[in-house]
Amino acid sequence: MANRAYEPLTTANTAVVLVDHQIGLMTGVRDYSTGELKHNVVALAKAAKALDLPIVVTTTARDSMWGPTFPELVDALPGIEIIDRSTVNAYDDARVANAIEATSRKKLIFAGISLEVCAAFPAMTAAARGLDAYVAVDASGTFSETKRQVGLLRMQQAGVILSDYATLMVEMLKDNGRPEAGAVYDALDMPWATLVGQIARAHGK
Repeated sequence: MANRAYEPLTTANTAVVLVDHQIGLMTGVRDYSTGELKHNVVALAKAAKALDLPIVVTTTARDSMWGPTFPELVDALPGIEIIDRSTVNAYDDARVANAIEATSRKKLIFAGISLEVCAAFPAMTAAARGLDAYVAVDASGTFSETKRQVGLLRMQQAGVILSDYATLMVEMLKDNGRPEAGAVYDALDMPWATLVGQIARAHGK
């Protein structure tokens, strides 16, 4: 794949798509602990809200197979509709596709369980449609090391950009002087950043 010129994520060109962070699927994740994965997904959601990004949330077979979205994520996204669907690829559901298109954003950050299906399939679809697709790898999870490795490889082959959730959010923040900065770092739950700020204030800096 040819290298592309770097074009930053901004709060004006980016939306977030959260796919299938459901209780039943969480129980099978093996590349992250349940606690770490929940933390990362909730942090991503809260930071996206702090940056006022459009957020699309979807589940699959919520009532018949995989159960509801885990409660901590629901609590982090009050008032946001969770679209339940039957399609494996979230982009194949017209309601999800319409919700994504309604954001009018050309850069999409995906996260999902599982990484190689629920995050990868819609991300690869977005890339094929000429959009810039990103996957927050550590806000996704999967069921074996093989699935993780081949999923990452396949996405890279398809032109999906891989990153971690905090880097994507900080890239959009861009300037630590912005009024949203405190809320973003609080959402990312970076205690060392808070500590440094407290030390600086204690010394009158």
